[in-house]
Amino acid sequence: MKRVVSGIKPTGELTLGNYIGAMRRWGQMSADPDREHFFFVPNLHALTARPEPEVLKRDSRSAVAWLLACGVDHDHSYIFMQSQVPAHSELMWILNNYTTVGELNRMTQYKDKSSKMGADGQLVGLYDYPVLMAADILLYDADEVPVGEDQKQHIELTRDIATRFNNVHGETFKVPAPTVQEAGARIMNLQDPTKKMSKSDTDDSGNILLRDDEKMIEKKILRAVTDSGSSVEAGPEKPALTNLLVIMSVLSGKSVNELEQKYAGHGYGEFKQDLAEEVIRTLKPLQRIHEQLMHEGNDKIDKALEHGWWRASELANAKLAQVKEVLGLL
Repeated sequence: MKRVVSGIKPTGELTLGNYIGAMRRWGQMSADPDREHFFFVPNLHALTARPEPEVLKRDSRSAVAWLLACGVDHDHSYIFMQSQVPAHSELMWILNNYTTVGELNRMTQYKDKSSKMGADGQLVGLYDYPVLMAADILLYDADEVPVGEDQKQHIELTRDIATRFNNVHGETFKVPAPTVQEAGARIMNLQDPTKKMSKSDTDDSGNILLRDDEKMIEKKILRAVTDSGSSVEAGPEKPALTNLLVIMSVLSGKSVNELEQKYAGHGYGEFKQDLAEEVIRTLKPLQRIHEQLMHEGNDKIDKALEHGWWRASELANAKLAQVKEVLGLL
């Protein structure tokens, strides 16, 4: 049985991009009997943003609620909090000794984030983030790691660390493979199609948040930037329309080519209105479930976390014990 590991960080508001690029697929594949799935909330990673404790606690539980709302079956899959399994942090320290400064210096996400945050924001935790991510994966002998395009570099580093450790100490870690969804893997900002729709973006005018109500969704889509011309077509010269067509294609189940034919001779306005209705139709039932799960007195989140913590701890502690044995750690 193949083992799949992925996570969703509890910082910022989850977006339609998160849903299309990852969470939608996680819900679909979570009950696959040929795969054992681990979906975790990396709340230790979230500390690099120094969130308020109550905000972190709320957003961590909210992430679990969204996973459940998106159809992740916690009877056949495992949802847990990263901080519930101390082996993540302990293995990270061990893996630091099999990672070079040069490798971490080449991580584009660190360079991008640290440049935006200034000198005070160049935290060791942000720098060392990829090593903790490697521990997150290697603890569970993951076969597959579903990630967005922007995380592939981190998976390659994980593979390099695992291979280096194995070459020195013998086969200890399974070398994982990244799996990237092709259609809709990278949904772009509605106001700037050159950058990704991101939950870390402080200006959410170009992001459709999973919690946005119907009026807000319609407003954001109708105000989305468009390209020159008036034909609803995809292509390199039409990045804004291509992005909107990809969203519509994934949510409606129709190919981009089918959509181009459907809207041939129609203007942007009609297409955007239909897209808004499609997004609302998709998100409304998820929002209803999320709200029910977050309601005080509903213990489904706690039950899901308890179920996931037990299995995750079992595997993580066994792998950490194996690593300590080969290293001579008592």
